[in-house]
Amino acid sequence: MWRLMITLLVFLLAPVSLIGQESVDKKEAVAAAEEWLTMVDAGAYDASWDSAAAYFKEAVTPENWAASLKAFREPLGTLISRRVKVSEHRTSLPGAPDGEYVVIQFVTSFENKESTVETVTPMKDPDGQWRVSGYFIR
Repeated sequence: MWRLMITLLVFLLAPVSLIGQESVDKKEAVAAAEEWLTMVDAGAYDASWDSAAAYFKEAVTPENWAASLKAFREPLGTLISRRVKVSEHRTSLPGAPDGEYVVIQFVTSFENKESTVETVTPMKDPDGQWRVSGYFIR
């Protein structure tokens, strides 16, 4: 009887622990994205590249990364505000290797563009750290 109750308890609590871990992962991923965005906001493009995921670094050189940000991000001007609109945990993304990802959309306002959406995608690197693997702004 006790074994049955313990088995049922473990079975019922397993989804809760997985949901709890996903919530922790999302919080850690959002924190990593916000820290990374702070570097981008400050114009520290080399530092943002250095702290990005290995997958990101394989896709773009530091020089191309800096040139892209100068061309597309700098004209927007100074950051006014940024808030998380949505964050979604995923294990696969088109064109990317399977892994742990959180796709985060920020509603962002800049000095020269009142309303934009920044999509930042941190991934869990092999060392267990969340690092940005993708950035898109529209």
